[in-house]
Amino acid sequence: MARTALVEASDALRAAAERASAERGHQLTETADTLSTLASREPGPDHGRLARLEYTLRELKEAANPEAVDHIDDALGQIKAYRKTVEGV
Repeated sequence: MARTALVEASDALRAAAERASAERGHQLTETADTLSTLASREPGPDHGRLARLEYTLRELKEAANPEAVDHIDDALGQIKAYRKTVEGV
């Protein structure tokens, strides 16, 4: 799975951004950009960084419209799957 999950999470957030309000769309796009950067950076993100991203996405999900929620859920699932491959905590 490696960091492919982070790329897929980024893609899901871009899809969510297209379906969200302008403000939420901007926030989702910024988070997608962050995930894309983390996917290509050495070393990869640690548990703390990923947990902060999950928190941000849960916050955005609460205010998102129903069309965007499914994509945010997909991104959260991909991040959680990636976290299982990260050593540590």
